[in-house]
Amino acid sequence: MRSVACVLLVACASAAPPPPVDPAARCPEPAQAAPPAAPETPAVANVGEVVLDGTPEVPAAVRAKIARYQETRSASVEAIAGDGRSLLIATRFAETAQIHEVRMPMGDRRQLTFAEEPARAAELLPDGSVLYMGDVGGAENFQIYRLDRSAGRTTLLTDGRSRHAEYAVSRDGSRIAYNGNARNGRDMDLYLGDGRSASAGALLLERQGHWSPMEFSRDGRSLLVQEVVSINDLRLHVVDLETKVVRAITPASPASSNRSATFGTSPEVVYVTSDREGEFVELYEVSLAGPSPAWRPLTRRIPWNVEEVALSADGRTLAFTTNEDGYSVLSLLDARTRRSQSVQTPRGVIGGLQFAKGAPVLAFTGSGFTRTGDAYTYDLRTRRVARWTESEVGGLDASRFVEPSLAMTRSFDDRMVPGYLYKPAAGGPFPVVIHIHGGPEGQARPRFDPLLQYLAVESGIAILVPNVRGSDGYGKSALLADNGRLREDSVKDIGAFLDWIVAEPDLDESRVAVFGGSYGGYMVLASLVHFGERIRAGVDVVGISNFVTFLENTSPYRQDLRRVEYGDERDPGMREHLQRISPVTNVDRIRSALFVAHGANDPRVPASEAEAIVQAVRQGGREVWYMLARNEGHGFQKKENRDAFLELAVAFLERQLGPRP
Repeated sequence: MRSVACVLLVACASAAPPPPVDPAARCPEPAQAAPPAAPETPAVANVGEVVLDGTPEVPAAVRAKIARYQETRSASVEAIAGDGRSLLIATRFAETAQIHEVRMPMGDRRQLTFAEEPARAAELLPDGSVLYMGDVGGAENFQIYRLDRSAGRTTLLTDGRSRHAEYAVSRDGSRIAYNGNARNGRDMDLYLGDGRSASAGALLLERQGHWSPMEFSRDGRSLLVQEVVSINDLRLHVVDLETKVVRAITPASPASSNRSATFGTSPEVVYVTSDREGEFVELYEVSLAGPSPAWRPLTRRIPWNVEEVALSADGRTLAFTTNEDGYSVLSLLDARTRRSQSVQTPRGVIGGLQFAKGAPVLAFTGSGFTRTGDAYTYDLRTRRVARWTESEVGGLDASRFVEPSLAMTRSFDDRMVPGYLYKPAAGGPFPVVIHIHGGPEGQARPRFDPLLQYLAVESGIAILVPNVRGSDGYGKSALLADNGRLREDSVKDIGAFLDWIVAEPDLDESRVAVFGGSYGGYMVLASLVHFGERIRAGVDVVGISNFVTFLENTSPYRQDLRRVEYGDERDPGMREHLQRISPVTNVDRIRSALFVAHGANDPRVPASEAEAIVQAVRQGGREVWYMLARNEGHGFQKKENRDAFLELAVAFLERQLGPRP
């Protein structure tokens, strides 16, 4: 399945931070000093497609210092050729990420797409043509395109208007299955096409809710489909493409999270990752030969989530990854003996597993805290890992990058909350930026982030990256621990980490800022509401300020999915609760400095959420920096806009936490 679902490209591509203050100046007074008076009429300026409202000029020294960090790149595996001898990757060399071909390990990259918008989710067809997806202005109404490389012609395969989020291609390349919400803008129906022209696409199944094609069976007669109710309720079905009969693999009740799946060599066998029998997601072999599916666990001994699974061309080897305290472990399982062994790979995060269709070669993307995302393969014959790309880090000395350590604190209810701590080399006590991930079902993991490296290396700022309750990767109970009326328990976890900072002699509890995107943006605002006297500043990127208006105004295809997580605002009691805990309702308690950034075309968290909090804070007489990118959506994917945001974020945090001595 080629998917474009839920990626926040905000500060994950390059960034710059605030520097520390003289260690001797550990302030005895509360961190929240009197904020500077807000200007009566904030200055508004247009820079390209960016509207800057109330932001000062970024110092030239900041721009110069961050420039090399803004030139870091990463590469991800998109597809592997049938013979395993070439890869398609996505990487950026101009404004946006595009599709490139690499024909040997560490070989030259040949750019294939040249769109103004990012190209992603590519698939290589047997005739050499390339399928890929793209949207316009970050609106996430993704379309599918076919690039005929021999003719140099690109064809639009979808309607050009509605949203298409996932697609799958048959092994012979003769058919594609994809989803789309053209019927009513809400439900994601399933379509079947020939992958050559939009006119050949036809409705396969009309469905209610979000349905996604995952994979064709090897004989091309069946389609594996996922029905998304929530992260805790992911259901699998098999569709007979001739009769259109839909067979459920997983029951609707009790709910279970059936995440990754692949057909065996026979359509009668499916390998599935599921949490159906415990706290963690396990790998199962499911037989469909009988009247009801028969499940056989394959990884019960592993007390961590199994994430992705892929089957080799000969059907004899299953590759899968486990998420062990955020780090990926790649393992190979013999499909006959059902015994597995791990593969030695660079330590970090692994994703995008896919075998070549005609060779025993596995491709994947790997990254780490101090290593950019790059393309790798593993050859089953030689048992060797090969690195195919080495993405640039702007000419920086990578040996200076900081490898964080595991941090852990006990929250108000004795729940242990994990995180990572980036600590500068010397000179503490250090100011701290608490960097909160989105989701909320996301997880902070060992991936390279130039922003965080800049903070630690150049500015002498410690970065704490928590995985508060509700984060994925720590079991089903932890994932559910912030749902509905438990929402503010995750905010209390930030309070527990603030207490932990006080107890750390190398950290300065008087100079703390919070930073987060999407749901992390809500966490920033909520932290300023609850712990403002302990936090100097907050950076809110595409964040939620009012749960009620967010749920009412997010795109229709997302509303029911988000109601499962946050609560249904149509219920009077839940509506009152959501309104009561929303940051905009409690804006009078926000005393910290605030920087808000958003994309005007955001389909997930509408830009009205940013406008509301900016206006409310300013009405209270406090200063807010505000950045709006008119050609972006849920984050900043264009380099020019991302650079502008990072420069402002650095200037803002330096002003609030103090320059490095």
